[in-house]
Amino acid sequence: MSSIALFAALGLLIGSFVNVLIYRLPLMIEASDQLQTARFNLAWPASHCPHCKQSLRIWHNIPLLSFLLLKGRCAFCHQAISPRYPLVECANAVVWAACAWHWGADWTGWAWAMFSSLLLALTVIDAQTSYLPDVLTQGLLWLGLLASALGLNPLPVHDAVLGAACGYVSLWLVASAFEGLTGKVGMGAGDFKLLAALGAWLGAWMLIPLVFLASTLGAFIGLTLMATHRMRRHDYLPFGPFLAVSASLLAWLGSDAVLGFMSHSFFA
Repeated sequence: MSSIALFAALGLLIGSFVNVLIYRLPLMIEASDQLQTARFNLAWPASHCPHCKQSLRIWHNIPLLSFLLLKGRCAFCHQAISPRYPLVECANAVVWAACAWHWGADWTGWAWAMFSSLLLALTVIDAQTSYLPDVLTQGLLWLGLLASALGLNPLPVHDAVLGAACGYVSLWLVASAFEGLTGKVGMGAGDFKLLAALGAWLGAWMLIPLVFLASTLGAFIGLTLMATHRMRRHDYLPFGPFLAVSASLLAWLGSDAVLGFMSHSFFA
């Protein structure tokens, strides 16, 4: 139990950095697209209030605790701090504890905890901005291949490589066919890269239930939003969050259980 609590504490700290990724990576992408030369990256400028731009003190950056002590407001301008910050930190702490409980409080649990943190960052960024930053999707891909090579994932390395290749090519073919038939872009390259990364973790055969589950969730959420007039028919709904949530669920269930269920359902 103490090791799970340690993972939760580490998850809370890592969650603070996940918030940095969520806030800064989209701004870095936009600055690059606009050819801006001002220095802005994950380390510079120092942490500051997005409203008054005042640099924060060390005690203003303690995960969760600072938000509670400051009562959810900036210490300088007293503007409200987005609840996203403590929610992301708490969510990351929970998934890290869950990974330690499910896979073990060791290097294997750490690998799947990092998998979960990267997916959390990608989910929030894509939902807010429709971006899937290469630094995160490529990091997730290489970490998946490394996890297989080191035995932290039971998926053999050749299956991880095949899963990555099939993940990218499958969505690229679907998106290319859709664009050719309709003249519209239905899916961005970031989705191809994300599915490639997920294929490196789950394997080629798990891509079938993954895409099916993600598409079903996306359709359900999209129809619900349209029925409640919160989204119009031709509005874009990011696919990345549904891939991330579905991948997390399938990883938790395990390939043997998922593929065994598929085999029994379709070939019984």
